[in-house]
Amino acid sequence: MTSIIRPRQTKIVATLGPASNSEEMIRKLFMAGVDMFRLNFSHGDHKDHAERVGFIRKIEKETGRPIAILADMQGPKLRVGRFKDGKIELKIGQKIRLDLNPELGDEVRVNLPHPEVINTMPVGSFILLDDGKVRMEIVDRGDGFLVGEIKAGRVLSNNKGFNVPGVVLPLDALTPKDKIDLEAALGMGVDWIAQSFVQKPEDVIEARKLIAGRAALMIKLEKPSALTYLDQMIAQCDAVMLARGDLGVEIPPEEVPLAQKRVVRAVRFAGKPIVVATQMMESMIENPSPTRAEVNDVSTAIFDGTDAVMLSAETAAGQYPVEAVEMMDRICRSVEKDTLYRALINADHPDARHNDAGDAITIAADQVAHNLQAACIVTYTTSGTTALRAVRQRPAMKVACLTQNLVTARRLSVSYGIHAILVDELTTFADAVKVAQQRIGAEGLAKKGERFVMTAGVPFGTPGSTNILRVGWVE
Repeated sequence: MTSIIRPRQTKIVATLGPASNSEEMIRKLFMAGVDMFRLNFSHGDHKDHAERVGFIRKIEKETGRPIAILADMQGPKLRVGRFKDGKIELKIGQKIRLDLNPELGDEVRVNLPHPEVINTMPVGSFILLDDGKVRMEIVDRGDGFLVGEIKAGRVLSNNKGFNVPGVVLPLDALTPKDKIDLEAALGMGVDWIAQSFVQKPEDVIEARKLIAGRAALMIKLEKPSALTYLDQMIAQCDAVMLARGDLGVEIPPEEVPLAQKRVVRAVRFAGKPIVVATQMMESMIENPSPTRAEVNDVSTAIFDGTDAVMLSAETAAGQYPVEAVEMMDRICRSVEKDTLYRALINADHPDARHNDAGDAITIAADQVAHNLQAACIVTYTTSGTTALRAVRQRPAMKVACLTQNLVTARRLSVSYGIHAILVDELTTFADAVKVAQQRIGAEGLAKKGERFVMTAGVPFGTPGSTNILRVGWVE
């Protein structure tokens, strides 16, 4: 079996859905370049998702490459009620009452089935409906109702979602549905859980308790309040997804690129994976090629140093799912081979964290590998910590991660530049070097006689104990 080596460092996440729910299509997407598959629990039932997990695991076994599976929880969805005629026409200055009455609405009033929103929204705050197409200012409030004045928008139809920028709502980030979905996803053996609508560190702590180590936790940054607590949020999770859809509705559009750069850098420097998502190549839902602006957007995320870029409806419901992945792959490779990309990455390396010997060893390994023009950096890890330390530096060469832990190998599939290699359990560093000499050559990561730089934590099995560095040669 020929080893599959991605000719790029940045990873690709693809969402599965109606356009990509067959084993044949999932295999095509993987061969086109997908490193992690996202199951969107806002849609489909548990049976559908379990079937897709089965397809992915079958492909994983056939190809010999660990594949990550992400189960994305829906989170609390805020929606208005329904209208007698399905929709209403809007005029600037028009006032509409928002209340708890479940009856069908009209131009005068509509159901807002969220008492926590009605009880929290102050006069002068705004509700943005239908992805921001309708803008409404709260001009009055009372017991069980709000009055909103239309500031922008022409039509509002049934069950449209809404956002409340600048307001922290007293909502649990995990709904009863999420908790059911969470247990189902964990039972399917997914590698990552994505938590939606996190507003504060306590939301993340609750999810960690429920997951109880059965999967890694990726939080989705969709609310401005999450940016306020960014460092605390990062400390509590295993990875971050910058979900620019809802976030882009709740903060001014001109602030989204700044937030992206800030978040990518902060998560990377913390040594955790960061995924940039939403509207990356949305035009490819209906067109065989993206717009130039979309290509530039993907490129910007790569220049920022992200671990992975994500496709949503492009692969879930689009007409050109494979082409979207192939295009994403080409963009990644094009950017990464550019000399400016490497110059920018090298100009902003994280320093070793205070009194952290593991970071110091890892930084040295990156420098040694660069100076010796090594074929790759090799890590031996059980938990994945040593490999994550290595890619924190965004090395120019692949990081071959030797591990006996399939769970670790799968989770690392979303991390920048990591090529996981499953090995038998090793007891000494000398044994690990010997295995590295053989396996990285067999995997096609290096040629006979080429050098590699290896790091590990001794004694083995102690997470976070990276403390040894060695230069080796491929046999």
